[in-house]
Amino acid sequence: MTERKTVKDYIRTIVDFPHEGIMFRDVTTLFSDPRGFRICVDQMLDPYAGQRIDKVVGLEARGFILGGAIAHQLGCGFVPIRKKGKLPGTTISQDYKLEYGEAIVEIHDDALQPGETVLLVDDLLATGGTAGAGIKLLKRLGAEIVGCAFIIDLPELGGRKLLEDLDMDVHVLCEFEGA
Repeated sequence: MTERKTVKDYIRTIVDFPHEGIMFRDVTTLFSDPRGFRICVDQMLDPYAGQRIDKVVGLEARGFILGGAIAHQLGCGFVPIRKKGKLPGTTISQDYKLEYGEAIVEIHDDALQPGETVLLVDDLLATGGTAGAGIKLLKRLGAEIVGCAFIIDLPELGGRKLLEDLDMDVHVLCEFEGA
């Protein structure tokens, strides 16, 4: 009898990328496997089955891949949150801190209507900076966030706690120790 693979089994680790000492968790191997990708999408949306979700919001860039697939599965719309300067229309912005510096993410100012329910998705939850900035943007547009779903959590970096302190429901498929 063959052993059933988990989502974590499809993710490869690349040592010292992009810098020495970093253990990069590569989800492209998960995305490229049809069975792994199906398991991933199904497990990411499972906790939210039966809830009204008007839009799935994906964080740049791997959140777009996940968000599109999850939105398709739910039969709802998809909205991207992008790095500053990448969206063509009128946007609102939110800055956030990185390990070394700051960054800015944006969303179209008409991407959501007040009261719409959204699910925020991305591949990796590390410090929670990008997701936290995304949550602030969504709240400024009046969205009701039903949850935040990620493939991977790096618990040592504290992102889950940061999001839970913002009263978010956080769902992750697997954890990896270390940064």
